[in-house]
Amino acid sequence: MTQLIKPGYFLDVHLRDLLIRIAETYDPKAGTASGVPAQDLLREVERMSDLPLPQGFSAAGYGGKGSASSTPWIGVFGRSINTQAQEGLYLAYIFDSTLTSVTLTMQQGVTKLSDEYPKQGDLRRELKRRARHLRAGMEPELARRWSHTPAFRSSLERPRAYEAASVVARRYEIASMPSEEVLAEELHVASLLLRDAAASYRVWLQQPRENEPFLYEGDGHSTADDPLDGFRPNSSSDYYVRIKGGRRRRERHHEELIEAFGLHVVTRGYTPITQGMYPRDLVLRRPAENRQRSWLVEGKAVKKGNATEAVRQAVGQLYEYSYYWHEKRGEPKPHLVALFTEDIGHYAEYLEDHGIASIWRTNTGDWAGSPTAVSWDLAAGA
Repeated sequence: MTQLIKPGYFLDVHLRDLLIRIAETYDPKAGTASGVPAQDLLREVERMSDLPLPQGFSAAGYGGKGSASSTPWIGVFGRSINTQAQEGLYLAYIFDSTLTSVTLTMQQGVTKLSDEYPKQGDLRRELKRRARHLRAGMEPELARRWSHTPAFRSSLERPRAYEAASVVARRYEIASMPSEEVLAEELHVASLLLRDAAASYRVWLQQPRENEPFLYEGDGHSTADDPLDGFRPNSSSDYYVRIKGGRRRRERHHEELIEAFGLHVVTRGYTPITQGMYPRDLVLRRPAENRQRSWLVEGKAVKKGNATEAVRQAVGQLYEYSYYWHEKRGEPKPHLVALFTEDIGHYAEYLEDHGIASIWRTNTGDWAGSPTAVSWDLAAGA
């Protein structure tokens, strides 16, 4: 006879014990009815008081509706970020189908996105594409430490979608589960990563489709509480320009550079703005600066390792835009930043001497820069 579990019975369960107990008792063949031990345990998660949840976070367990899930999971939601699993970003402890491991993963909601991408292959490709861009907005070292790719050992569509939807992840073997203290600390780190990624996620709500033209809007601009409200980078797909005699294809390395850097600076406390900034590439502001002085960023793609032309163009445009778009309009002279796709060598010193900070993308995807850029916390030292 199945023993019924009274509500509140599991309220004092710790996270480590909870994960182990689910792995040991979960049976997908037992259904989801009341009285099934693991299902009752999952239903009680939202009422548990001893879980080491970061401030402002809540948790809930999921074992399936009607039929039991092959990969049960526990969702951890930032109440100011997202409180549902159908869309948006959230954290989850997802068990693999063999119940020998559980993965703490930052997930993208797949339910509503699947309406837009009904074919599973298309859905997974889109989720992976979004995950790559979201990782680009995170602190690089942390992103590398959380670079596990989940494998839930199931051929079913939903677990495979969870695999593709993972932005960052950390896997735990049930047989060698870390201590409660380690689990609590890593959940805290994951919550910080989630907050950074949630800001970056708004980019997907703002960017045009690949087949839609991108238009710069007006001369005015405004900032709001969300640091990405004014950040609408151009598409990084190739495009064509009309020139005398026909059309030529141009690669959007420049737009990709601006987009990646814009997502990066959000994690450093800056607000990136492209909307209404044309012909400027990017303007940065910091709430602590009370909008009195901004950072003017000009991005350049270094072609075939030759930085000379890129540096010359950056210097000319930064001085021109600073004078006409800031100083002549009565605004304080902005800080000047030259941004490059790769290391510019001795030109970093040249730019420093001319009052321009320089930043470039490293081979590992990090951001390195000149002393001034480091002092502004925009890049690591070269």
